[in-house]
Amino acid sequence: MTVVKTRLPELEYELLRKRARSEHRPIQDVVRAAIRAHVLGDCVNPSDPIFRELAHPKGPRGKDRTVERVDNLLYPDP
Repeated sequence: MTVVKTRLPELEYELLRKRARSEHRPIQDVVRAAIRAHVLGDCVNPSDPIFRELAHPKGPRGKDRTVERVDNLLYPDP
């Protein structure tokens, strides 16, 4: 693991410290999470069922069943 040293204005440090304390996490964990969120941004997990299950949305008569399949995935019958 690499150590990164940086300087923060007092206000930014206090905000970071309060955030870490409110989440009951060390400051370094909050910093790592912030870096990952900034660098990675919104990522799609291709193994998420919503992307795999919709590979063939056409029904037996060629009717697009995408909306029904999404509803079934998101709101399965109990």
